[in-house]
Formats: sequence, C-alpha cells, structure tokens
Amino acid sequence: MFVELLTLFWIFFKIGLFTFGGGYAMIPLIRQELVGGGYISQELLIDFIGISESTPGPFAVNMATFVGMSQYGLLGAVATTLGVVLPSFIIILIIASLGSRFLESRGVKLAFIGLKPAVIGLILSVSLSLIIHAVWPNIDFENLSFDFSIFNLKGLAIMIIVFLSSVFYKKISPIKIILLSAILGMLIYSIF
Repeated sequence: MFVELLTLFWIFFKIGLFTFGGGYAMIPLIRQELVGGGYISQELLIDFIGISESTPGPFAVNMATFVGMSQYGLLGAVATTLGVVLPSFIIILIIASLGSRFLESRGVKLAFIGLKPAVIGLILSVSLSLIIHAVWPNIDFENLSFDFSIFNLKGLAIMIIVFLSSVFYKKISPIKIILLSAILGMLIYSIF
C-alpha cells in the first residue's frame, strides 16, 4: 500500500507542479493521469468536479482529497492533498527567497505572457468537455465514440435554467447559482 500511496502522491505532485491558471487547468492532467491510468472512471471524475466545485476550499485541494479518499481512505486523502499543495509551497518559498526582482524580470514576464493562452485553452477544453458530458453522458472521450441518440434532457434543462438565470439576473451570486442547481437537480431527477 505504501507504493500505491507514493504513486498517488507523485501523480498529484506533478499535477500541482505543472498546473498554471487554477484548478480547472489541472483537470486535463487529472484526466490523463487518473482516468488514463485506471484509477478512476470518467463519470467519477465528473462527479468529483461537481463536488469539488460546490464544497468550500480550493478546487485543486478538494479534488485531490476526494480522489485520494476514494482510492485509499484517509491515508490516500493525506497523500494526494500533500502532493498537490507541496509544489506551490516550495515555489512560493523559492520566489520569496529570490525577492521581487525575480517576478519583474523580463524572462518571467514573457513566460507568463506565453502561459496565458495555454491556460485559457485548457480551461475552455474542460468547460466544453463538461458541457458535452452533461448533455451526452454516453460520449467516450478516450475512444471518441459518440451516441448522440441519447440526450440527458434533465441535465440540459438544468443547464439552460441556470444559464438563463445568470444572464437575466446579473447580480445573482455564485452561491445562489450552486443552490439553484442543487435544488433543480433534486427536483428534476426525483420527479421525472
């Protein structure tokens, strides 16, 4: 079990090290490492994304904790959470020791300019795949097999209602949107 915990720690250490742009930018890496590695299914990944987004705390930490807990219980949760947090901690310590000159150097500024389009692309990729999966849950992204005959009309209805609510009520808070989504999910999936 120690080897498996160390492997999960290393996977999330790499994810934490190479994730720029927040939690959503890490989802393609998680999909590649965990779904591709057979640790979790695509459906479980989608569920973890929903749970991680709607629970308090940083998305990346929540996601790592849920994956670790699902695999090896409390020890798995500790290993994955440390794995995803440790790279940021080390990088911040290094930057703090180098001072503000490091962040204002030409090379670092150019690197951040280059990272912006990549981060936007990763987030768009995740957003589109989540939308597609919500409407057509039977799509297999690994083998690119599509079954467009079966729509998830309930998921599509919830998505449209929440989208229209956020468009027409510009000042609606994200907390209210999450609560609206949860209530709609409970109602629609229990009634129909």
